[in-house]
Amino acid sequence: MKNQKIFFFGVAGYVGSFLVPILLKKNYLVTVYDLFMYGDTIENNKNLKKIKGDLRNIDLLNNSIIDHDIIIHLACISNDPSFDLNPELSKSINFDFFEDFVKISKEQGIKRFIYASSSSVYGVKEEKEVDENFSLEPITDYSKFKVKCEEILLKYFSNNFICSILRPATVCGYSKRQRLDLIVNILTNIAYHTGKIIVDGGSQYRPNINIKDMCDAYVFFLDADEKLINGQIYNVGFENYTVNELACMVQSVIGKKVEIVKNKLFDQRSYHISSKKISKFLGFNPKFKIQSAIEDLKIAFDQNFLKDPLNNEMYFNIKRMKSINLS
Repeated sequence: MKNQKIFFFGVAGYVGSFLVPILLKKNYLVTVYDLFMYGDTIENNKNLKKIKGDLRNIDLLNNSIIDHDIIIHLACISNDPSFDLNPELSKSINFDFFEDFVKISKEQGIKRFIYASSSSVYGVKEEKEVDENFSLEPITDYSKFKVKCEEILLKYFSNNFICSILRPATVCGYSKRQRLDLIVNILTNIAYHTGKIIVDGGSQYRPNINIKDMCDAYVFFLDADEKLINGQIYNVGFENYTVNELACMVQSVIGKKVEIVKNKLFDQRSYHISSKKISKFLGFNPKFKIQSAIEDLKIAFDQNFLKDPLNNEMYFNIKRMKSINLS
């Protein structure tokens, strides 16, 4: 059903800046709420309203979500290193406000609440098909608070308040609000600009998903059968490769002259997720591949779409947070 009103957190983020223009093309009415600390890449549109605001401002949120139908919640201090930069700040943004916001969303008559969690909630797993029934063993505060938010949201779903949780793999590919601090994007950026890839460990698995498929998944959930998504959790990440395999994939796209250098340092995070549930029960399947995400990044570098990609703080969450002294 189009012309529904969507309230969107995280528009200035990596995925959000890609997703909102898609929603506008599909004639959704979109209100975006963000601090815009990475700038604003979304062009003005008659169906778009922008609010500059802090997630922790519950009064502003309460007034802003009136008369909306759907909430898409992508905003957070993303990934483990960014969270660890200022744990108290990150906790306040990622978790402390969340239950109050879920309550007011339900009270305001929001019909559908879509929450972006993370596949990192599974922690370290040796199994090759980690599905939604596996135990959660988050090993970082970022992941632990994702779990807590999932638990909160699932307390409030009802026939009139449809709640869905997506656990995305790590997203990769080109976006106008680019991130170059995610595994595939890191490898591609460094390979393209230095001719060398540094691999820490290499045997650990990293599930990834093309940003185009991730956005398609969010769009899919807007109209999905509420009986199949209400109170449900879905993994979204169809390709699982080791870091070594990802490095070789990058090498094949950027060029054989790229050297792969192995380090003994080892990041213990390793997991191999299964997305059979979303495929079987909802019929959602990806259209794109990790390799095409690498190819899209190469085109962006070739065309100079990204300025000073090795150093520009706008592409690196930690650098940007330090620069603006977010508090």
